[in-house]
Amino acid sequence: MTGLNIGDRAPDFTLPTDGGGTITLSALKGRPVIVYFYPKDNTSGCTKEACDFRDNLAAFNEADAVVIGISKDSVKSHDNFKAKQGLTFPLASDEDGAVCEAYGVWVEKSMYGRTYMGIERASFLIDTEGKIAQIWRKVKVPGHVAAVLKSAQEKA
Repeated sequence: MTGLNIGDRAPDFTLPTDGGGTITLSALKGRPVIVYFYPKDNTSGCTKEACDFRDNLAAFNEADAVVIGISKDSVKSHDNFKAKQGLTFPLASDEDGAVCEAYGVWVEKSMYGRTYMGIERASFLIDTEGKIAQIWRKVKVPGHVAAVLKSAQEKA
């Protein structure tokens, strides 16, 4: 687990996104960016979280904030997930896990007594200078997007 802290420079990345695009974090400098990591497309918690971001996107836009969802799912999976849920923000594919590693969200998890490696649900608010302004780890979905939005509005 890397020790990213508030005030650290956010690790830059360029990742493929849904719709055949790419997204580069450093290209968004000058705007607040919310990077949220989630375990898997089309699972209940991840769908709820994505839909909460979708439903609040106008408010994020008013704060000039960019929302990016990242998981290890393929671009094709992201395309299907976006279409099914009507998502209107980019989903980036980190299939090799390098960005998950850089942000310290690729962690050992356990379920039903079995341990495995997976993505810890986490969000990062990156300020206009490319530094980490806020970190949410081990996110519980209910109320999370509202908390992220409040922070983004305060930083705007």
